[in-house]
Amino acid sequence: MVKMRLKRMGQKKAPFYRIVVSDSRSPRDGRFIEEIGTYNPGTDPSTFTVNEELAKKWLANGAQPTATVEKILKAAGIEK
Repeated sequence: MVKMRLKRMGQKKAPFYRIVVSDSRSPRDGRFIEEIGTYNPGTDPSTFTVNEELAKKWLANGAQPTATVEKILKAAGIEK
């Protein structure tokens, strides 16, 4: 199963995330298929960037977003 999820980056206690498409069996920060955006909860308000074209392509191909990624996609105006 292919999932859209967050890959943790950044220093200790200063997380920064990349939104990636990966196989559900691979580890959280392990191998991924494609990077489609970023999410930074450390700023006020939280900032994110999403490549809309890639996100729509992967949703159309059956990728399942996690709860957090689904909220980010909704905020970006991308629907299933």
